[in-house]
Amino acid sequence: MTRPAVAVAVSAVFFVPLYLVLANVFKRGDLIAGDPASLPLPPTLANIHAVLTRPDGLFWVSLTNSVVVTLSSILVLTVLSAMLGHYLARSGKRWTKVLTLVLLAGLMIPPQVILIPITDVLRVTHLMATLPGLILFNVGYYVPFGVFVFSGFIRGVPVELEEAALLDGASRLQVFWRVVFPLLRPATASVLIFLGVWIWNDFIDPLIILGPSQGTTITTGIYRSIGQYQADLGSVFALMFLATLPVLIFYLALQKQFVKGLTGGATKG
Repeated sequence: MTRPAVAVAVSAVFFVPLYLVLANVFKRGDLIAGDPASLPLPPTLANIHAVLTRPDGLFWVSLTNSVVVTLSSILVLTVLSAMLGHYLARSGKRWTKVLTLVLLAGLMIPPQVILIPITDVLRVTHLMATLPGLILFNVGYYVPFGVFVFSGFIRGVPVELEEAALLDGASRLQVFWRVVFPLLRPATASVLIFLGVWIWNDFIDPLIILGPSQGTTITTGIYRSIGQYQADLGSVFALMFLATLPVLIFYLALQKQFVKGLTGGATKG
């Protein structure tokens, strides 16, 4: 009975924040502060309507920027990580081990540590306070994770498949895209989900790189919807709820391949 009780307790810890968000999304704003844990009786869609029809369009602008940044970042990251991971997995050269160590060091450095130097680089290249600058930062920081996932999975792909394609006259680029990459769907799903969720939920990096007035993502939009002296709690909870839906749908669409990618990358090589 100990393990079921622990499982229930842990599940409850994770469920409580979700319940508070869901309950308060459909509750009148004046009832939230007094009793945030109560059921939304009677339920209302006024909070969601207020967020969707804000005069400044905060939700729609934030959603558009987050979609552009997240999709652009994960697409570039997937292509670069898969190609570099394939090279590291198949190359027997000594200097590739040095490159692997450099990438490993990149995984161990928190993004906040290098954020100030990165802003200096972006300012020199005139990419500060721009969406391309934020996308470039995401690509540079998260590519080591994608490389390690792909390289671990590629080691489980028989090299004979690539050799046979080369004997048939295919170039190395054709071998990768037509033979190897289609076999990496589980690893690709894992990389897309992990990096998509991380980039979508990122707060401090968009806040610093985009600046206080140049742009906003979905997370910084929630922050900016809270005033210094007051906040519409109903709209804040509704904004959090709407911000969660796209990444939740994205995860559900790729969940079938998610576990396969993790176990494949963890047990190969």
